[in-house]
Amino acid sequence: MKRAFSFRNIIVLLTASLLLSSITVAITILRKTAYSKKSSPQLILWAWERPTDLRFIDATRVGVAFLAKSILLKSDDVLVRPRLQSLQLVEGTKVIAVTRIETDRDQKASLSARQRDTVSRAIADLVSLPNVSEIQIDFDATKSERNFYRDLIRDVRSRLPAQFRLSITALASWCMFDDWISDLPIDEAVPMLFRMAGDGKHIVTRLDAGDDFNATPCRQSYGISLDEQRPKLVPSRKLYVFNPDAWTETSLREISESTR
Repeated sequence: MKRAFSFRNIIVLLTASLLLSSITVAITILRKTAYSKKSSPQLILWAWERPTDLRFIDATRVGVAFLAKSILLKSDDVLVRPRLQSLQLVEGTKVIAVTRIETDRDQKASLSARQRDTVSRAIADLVSLPNVSEIQIDFDATKSERNFYRDLIRDVRSRLPAQFRLSITALASWCMFDDWISDLPIDEAVPMLFRMAGDGKHIVTRLDAGDDFNATPCRQSYGISLDEQRPKLVPSRKLYVFNPDAWTETSLREISESTR
């Protein structure tokens, strides 16, 4: 889910303890709750980088995947930015901690083993946050970045407790035409059905015709946005929803009623 973010006012390579304390301060949850891998609502709201109050949700029906860290790979550096905006949730909310990864356009990332180790540690550290039972990685890896991403996912998986789920967001083309993700150690790949380019229209046409994704990890859920028309979806699958504006009771009601 490519969203531009600025690193101009953020300093790099904070210690793990500082990162975790920064995020913990931003998240208000009453107490930690244990979740199993099987416990997951069918509707998940993405909460991106803005002050967000979701205390109006029904935690038995709605989960939250929030942007916890943003990471920029630049030359040989790893620039890590923790979430700095508040996130207010009700007790018992199913929480997924998302890390967004981007690579610098001007100073091409070296994609070294050292970078991979730093990134995997930064992501795995998120398991210490309140109520988090799943980690999600959001990285639109190019073909030249895929080997790095494969190894990164394996590294992250090896660092996570066995009960933690690991998911990724996936370009719809990876799911439909260019399956390079089916052998990855992930529990789920969320097909991103918005802001699509290239084969986007073809993918929508195939889904509307009743076709399914070729990549098995993509057959559990969909990622959609409130501001775009969505193709025909399998009703039983989990739905991740992005809202370009702030979440409100009205916008939640809109998506809930449209998916019944």
